[in-house]
Amino acid sequence: MPVIQVTMSQGRTVVQKRELVQVLTREAARILKTKEGAIRILVYEVSKENWGDAGVLGLDM
Repeated sequence: MPVIQVTMSQGRTVVQKRELVQVLTREAARILKTKEGAIRILVYEVSKENWGDAGVLGLDM
């Protein structure tokens, strides 16, 4: 069973996440030649206070 993990900052809507999960599922199943029911998507949302980029905390960007 393929598992796709997506980590992103908080702030996307449920509508956006729903579409992302649908598209990733469809395309992964097509590419991997498996059934969509075999694909699992895990979405992890990270608050801006819990990540940094180039030495700058997300809150400070």
